[in-house]
Amino acid sequence: MRSRYVNCLGRELHVTEWGDAGAPTVIAWHGLARSGRDFDDFATALSARWHVVCPDTLGRGLSQWAVDPAREYCLDFYVEQAEALLDQLGLQKVHWVGTSMGGAIGTLGAATRLRGRIRRLVLNDNGPELAAPALVRIKAYAGQPPSFATVTELEAYFREIYASFGHLSDTQWRHLTEHSLRRLPDGRVTTHYDPALVAQFEHHPDDYLLWEAWDQLDLPVLCLRGEDSTLLTAETAQAMRERGPRAAVALIPGCGHAPALNTPEQIGLIERFLAADAATP
Repeated sequence: MRSRYVNCLGRELHVTEWGDAGAPTVIAWHGLARSGRDFDDFATALSARWHVVCPDTLGRGLSQWAVDPAREYCLDFYVEQAEALLDQLGLQKVHWVGTSMGGAIGTLGAATRLRGRIRRLVLNDNGPELAAPALVRIKAYAGQPPSFATVTELEAYFREIYASFGHLSDTQWRHLTEHSLRRLPDGRVTTHYDPALVAQFEHHPDDYLLWEAWDQLDLPVLCLRGEDSTLLTAETAQAMRERGPRAAVALIPGCGHAPALNTPEQIGLIERFLAADAATP
């Protein structure tokens, strides 16, 4: 793994990279309140064949926080930064694997500023319409992150709110926790991200309604839907099969929102889909 910092539209983004930089590139973009380190297992598995780039979105992980949250915490700005990131790294064509929000960035990007640059799109429990009750729940916990006296207590909190990720080993839960925290001035620990990121829901209330962008896509799309997902409904997944790029949809058992992409089955499903591009004339 290599760690680097890239200036994108005047804001510093943190990126981890895996594999040979000369190999075909996979951009792995995380969910709303997560960071690129969620993809460590996934990127390790792909790194023998692929160049995997895992950004921390503005306001998350080790990336800079927004200067103007109302303007910068939205899909349009994230797509602009993604375009700047690809330009800075000299990446003309990439595959895109996006979990939740990362999938929405990929969808909007593939229909607009990154059209023609994204070769194949993988949406991890994300679609052009998301269930409103689940969005309300996510906004509630993301906007008011608690603090704890110890890292052990924070890990217990993560195990509760992210139980729907599916099975994680004790080592994986510890890894998630250690890469998802920051220490406050009073010594307590809390989540790594800027709580103001939920400004997106207030100032850009229709950000995740992306059917117009979806219907413009002209690339292969694979959607992984958690069997128990409350965010991506079965009805929306079916509509994704029938309109726009007519996605292939795979049901992932034993998890909800969103599959952690940490099992051989989940990783293999994605890698086979990406590898099929090499066989396309």
